[in-house]
Formats: sequence, structure tokens, C-alpha cells
Amino acid sequence: MSWSLLVFLAANFAAASSGGIFSPDDWFEKLRKPSWQPPNWVFPTVWTVLYAINALAGWMVWETTGFEGLGALAMTIYFVGLILNAAWSAIFFGLKRMGLATFEAVLLWIFVAAQIVVFVYINQTAGLILIPYLIWVSIAIALSASVWRLNSDQHSVLEEGRHD
Repeated sequence: MSWSLLVFLAANFAAASSGGIFSPDDWFEKLRKPSWQPPNWVFPTVWTVLYAINALAGWMVWETTGFEGLGALAMTIYFVGLILNAAWSAIFFGLKRMGLATFEAVLLWIFVAAQIVVFVYINQTAGLILIPYLIWVSIAIALSASVWRLNSDQHSVLEEGRHD
């Protein structure tokens, strides 16, 4: 296994660790959720697969271009996207800011979409394997927005982080 693939796997593992540090707690369990929310076990399972795919795609693009030409843009988009991904758990579960987390997820979606476009241009396979990632972020946005809406009566208290 090459050192560069290990770097991409480590970067994705670091981003994923935010979900372990900032995870659902009693506050989250008490929130109203849409009937279509997947069972809790689905989230770590899907995210594990998506982080692995994201690492592989990033590595494939790195091996194709490095930081040369479009590679610098691709890697910038890639790593900003990882930071945004890691930040969502901290914002939603840590700060308990459902609205901010929803808007942050939209920003993540934009970066994942941009990542796909740039990656396809550099390495078609690397870009196309990210489509499930974009689909899952779309679902996450809908779920986050639904939870925010369903709990809007508690909005001011929850958004300020106070949860008596």
C-alpha cells in the first residue's frame, strides 16, 4: 500500500472521528424526527463506506495529477470538503445548532458536487464513484432540515445551545 493512499485514508478517518466525538445523545434522542429517518445503525455503516470511497477517489486523483495544474484545485476542494464534513457533527450534536448545521450541509453538498466535477475531468472513475456520497449528503440535508423544522417550537432554546 502506498504512503499516499495511507494519507488519504488517515485524512478521512480523522474527519470521520468527529462523528464519534460528537455523536447523538439524550438531547438528540428527545427531538422529533421524520418517519422516514433511517435506523441509527445505518449512519456509521454508510459513512464508513463513503469515507473509504472518498479516500480512494482522492488518492486516484492525487496519483494522476498531484498538485500540478488542476490537481491543486482538486485537492483544495477535497480537503475543504473533508473539513466541512467533520464540522457538521460538531455543529449539530456538539453545538446543538440544527439550522446552522443544515446550512453547513448545503455548503458541503456544493463542495462534494464541485469535487465530482473536477475529479471527473481529471480521472472519470474517481469522480463517478463519488456520486453515492453526493446522494447521501442530499439525504442528510433533507433529514437535518426536517429535524430542524419538526423541532422549530424549541428553536430558540435549541439554537442557543440551552437544552433544559
